[in-house]
Amino acid sequence: MKKELITILDLGGQNSHLVARCVREQSVYCEVLPYDVPIEKIIMGNPKGIIVSGGAHSINSFEALKASPEIFGLNVPILGIGYGMHWMVKHFGGKIETSSRKESIQSSLHLNSPTKPIFSQIENPTPVHISHSDQIVEMPKEFITLAHTDECAHAVIANESKKFYGLQFNPEFKQTEQGKELLRNFLFAVCGLSGDWQLTDYIEETIKGIKEKVGSKKVICALSGGVDSSVAATLVHKAVGNQLVCVFVDHGLMRKDEPEQVVEAFQKQLGMNLIAVDAKERFLNKLAGIKDAERKRKIIGEEFIRVFEEEKNKLGDIDYLVQGTIYPDIIESGTKTAQTIKSHHNVGGLPEDIDFELLEPVRLLFKDEVRRLGEKLGLPHDLLWRQPFPGPGLGVRVLEEITKEKLSLLKDADAIVREEIKKAGMEHEIWQAFAVLPPIRSVGMKDEARTYAYAVIIRAVMSEDAMTAEWAKLPYELLDTMATRIISEVDGINRVAYDITGKPPGTIEWE
Repeated sequence: MKKELITILDLGGQNSHLVARCVREQSVYCEVLPYDVPIEKIIMGNPKGIIVSGGAHSINSFEALKASPEIFGLNVPILGIGYGMHWMVKHFGGKIETSSRKESIQSSLHLNSPTKPIFSQIENPTPVHISHSDQIVEMPKEFITLAHTDECAHAVIANESKKFYGLQFNPEFKQTEQGKELLRNFLFAVCGLSGDWQLTDYIEETIKGIKEKVGSKKVICALSGGVDSSVAATLVHKAVGNQLVCVFVDHGLMRKDEPEQVVEAFQKQLGMNLIAVDAKERFLNKLAGIKDAERKRKIIGEEFIRVFEEEKNKLGDIDYLVQGTIYPDIIESGTKTAQTIKSHHNVGGLPEDIDFELLEPVRLLFKDEVRRLGEKLGLPHDLLWRQPFPGPGLGVRVLEEITKEKLSLLKDADAIVREEIKKAGMEHEIWQAFAVLPPIRSVGMKDEARTYAYAVIIRAVMSEDAMTAEWAKLPYELLDTMATRIISEVDGINRVAYDITGKPPGTIEWE
């Protein structure tokens, strides 16, 4: 059955995908499309509403991106956010002025018309986060102002007869405390949706699609043992059964004791066909002397593919490769309208001459959706709630050049961090907690003797989908325990630091 659809047009900002996640949380299916998608493709999806995202440019600049104005003739509600609102205002004859400086501030939204459906159950005033350099100085005809802040006279605008709305602030940000409620009002009070999308539907549709695509052919799965590849493998296994062969590559860059745990889980608990490949020396040789993070990622990505190709040759005729690519991987690796943050080994790191057709059954899902999907598929709880781990593994946590010595130090330190987080009962509360080994040595004292050893950095973050993150305010006692254990138990480390940077401006991983 065709589900209700919201189309999100990406005008160049990372935040359109945070908006998408907020929409999905309301049991409404949405798709993110580039700003210049042909109007025919939008019509084909039959959306019940359109959201035009914010963007990095000024609407008055020569770089200004513009969506197809034909969307205004589709007779569906449209919500413009930030830059998307400016584009809509300018299209309808309003005037936008560009300030000499970009503002990013916390403010209070005052509702001029609090009884409007878009403001259902919204407090007056309510905190919002505004980030802009452009502002409306002349409203287009037939538009009215529904709300303002002290800094912005036209914070919410509308053409109520056409059901066109504009927001000057970011409803997808946590700082906009009732942003999700406002988006919900747009979906249900303005667009009239019922919220008919469920993950069970996604399972059925995905399994059916895999069956139709693969037929009787064989499939090989790039199994890391992480949440994403585990759920992807289980979906494909439900679709094609024994046609699937899972290949687990031990590249020597996994966490302490993890390779053994992965083999145990998939062979004995899940009963899948699993081939474990010992490629530790191979990867270390390829990475010898490499310091640049992007080069490491691409080397690891290509070597993964080469290993799979070799296994394919041993197994015979295999046409498909399963990967656990998820939505944030695609976004951070760069899209048509979003700048590359870092290449993920299973997206931006793939070689051009790949010898497989890819199956990526969870590529349109966020991490929390992948976990909920895994629960519905019956995967073990411990497997589903393992902390996210980057595809290149410790290769991007040993900063600069990778050696056996550095990997050994980091594995031991990282194991202590995770053990203490678990003992403290914070395992599910924290998104990720791990150790990073920078190329830094410092002078210290141990057993009344001078040491000159490595420093290690502890990183712990709180997040919902990895698109944004806050550093975790761990108790001092817990940090003290971690530091004391690392320094006393791991020979070669004599100093511990704690990273208190959020995302943005940082990223969760250091490389």
